[in-house]
Amino acid sequence: MAKTLELQFVTDTGKTTKLAVDNPKEPIDPAAIKLAMQQIITSNAFLPANGTLVAVDSARVIERNVSEYELV
Repeated sequence: MAKTLELQFVTDTGKTTKLAVDNPKEPIDPAAIKLAMQQIITSNAFLPANGTLVAVDSARVIERNVSEYELV
């Protein structure tokens, strides 16, 4: 099962943008995630196409099952 931590930010244009982290360390600590997201905003390390990051929106873990089939 593949897991992804999806961080959602609000931009200065009022839109949301996402940053995905594969295989996040568990258990997830919401306070640590929020602090890390605030540090990402402060650092201006990412410049998405739809504006500058200005606020934390949300975070979620997405789990997905992938079944591969050999086609004969």
